This record gives sequence, structure tokens and C-alpha cells, in this order.
Amino acid sequence: MDESADQTLSGWRLQGRRVLVTGGSRGLGEAIVKRLVAEGCTLAVCARGVGQLQQLAERIEQRGRTPVFTRALDVAAPELLEDFVGDAAARLGGLDGVVACAGGASGRGLEGASAQDWMRTWELNAGHAARLLAASAPHLRAAGGGSAVIVASISGWKPGPQAQYGAAKAAQIHLAASLARELGADDIRVNAVSPGSMLIPGKRWDRMRQEDPGAYAAFTREVPSGELVRPEEVAAVVTFLLSDQASGISGANIPVDRAQNSPTPQGY
Repeated sequence: MDESADQTLSGWRLQGRRVLVTGGSRGLGEAIVKRLVAEGCTLAVCARGVGQLQQLAERIEQRGRTPVFTRALDVAAPELLEDFVGDAAARLGGLDGVVACAGGASGRGLEGASAQDWMRTWELNAGHAARLLAASAPHLRAAGGGSAVIVASISGWKPGPQAQYGAAKAAQIHLAASLARELGADDIRVNAVSPGSMLIPGKRWDRMRQEDPGAYAAFTREVPSGELVRPEEVAAVVTFLLSDQASGISGANIPVDRAQNSPTPQGY
């Protein structure tokens, strides 16, 4: 973990908050976990990779932080996510916040995507977020309220391939707005955060930067500053929304994209 994760960065008074994060072992999810650890949260984290989860937990514990409850699972698998929520709440003594960060896409363009690709993409994104909140709501309610953050994408309202991914992300944005009203009477806030294209080591845009610098330079012109958003910048917004400083924010979709235009090199 970065040395910066050893400091409380914001003073947002999250010390001791019990937070569950899906897809928290790498990329944006890892950045969110690091930030929440720095803020003093107690965490439960799930992801598909056993090894990556173990390494994450070891790095946190080596820094003298509270042990993290982890479990390897596919968030789209029936009942596994719900079981993890229940076990996490029991292990942490309740839940004060949840972050639906796991996601992804299956299939290619319209004619190359099967019905299974659409179903898989839906379950990884909107389906998993809905089931996470349904399973978490009783625990958040028992804690006197809480905050849920759904990690969507600018692809949810800025069109680009593949359609199944954009449609699932748009559903997540609507889900946050709808559930904010449904759960608001119990002081449960629900918001969406929509990251732009992020420069994550080893992922799509980092590979493009190394393998085709010209194409990468052309793509970064979609961002006025010429620089893609960093995962740490998105993690800071997620952390803020989990805090009491965001007590008046619910049902919102907050872009964190440096005013990016198209989410893909293909443009609108």
C-alpha cells in the first residue's frame, strides 16, 4: 500500500465505520479500499481473485490496520453475494456503508453479442448492485441508516460501444435515483459515481499508451486537460459520499471524468 494510505486524508470522520466493498482487490476497487483504510474504516471486501484478495489483506495488516474480512466470489452468482453480505455484517458487527464497485462487460458489438453476453453484463453491473443493496438494506437500517455508492460509468449516458455495457451502467444510475427514494425514509442514502476512462496499470488505456502512443494521444484529446482521471480521484468522491459530510446528497449521479467527452476512441 502507498505511504499516503497511512494518513487520514480528509477528516471526514469515518473512523470505525463498517463498509463492504465489492470488486475491491484491484484497479478502482483497490483504490477505494486503500482510501477507506486510511480513513479508519473496518472493511469487508469481495472479488473473484483469491490471490489478489490475500495480498490486499496482507498489505493492510502489515500496516497495522484492522484485519479485513475477505471472500473470493463471483458477484453474479446466485446467493453467493447475499451470503457474503450476511457474513460480513456478522463479522463486522453491522454495516454502515456499501460500495458496489464490481462490474464488467461480456461480448462485443450488437451482432457479436449473444443473449448470454447481455445477461452476464447486466448481472455484473445492475443486477449485482440491486442484490447488494437488497441484502444490505436491513443491516444499514439496523445501524440507524447509512450510505450506498454504486460505481457506474460515463458510458451510462455518453454513448459508445458496447451497447450492453452502456445500458447496464445507465440502469445503475437509474437504480441509485430510484432506491434513494425507496430507502430514504430509513435514512439510507444511495448515490451513483460515474468515472471517466481511468489510467490503471495493465488495463486497456495503459496498454494503449504503451503499445500505440499515437492512438492514446488522440484519445486523451477527449479530455480537456489531456489527462485521464486517476482511480484515487474517484475513490476520494466515493469516500466523501460515504461520510456524514455528504448527508444531504442522495439519488445523485456524480461524474468524475475531468469533463471527458466520448468514453471510447470511437467518439459519439
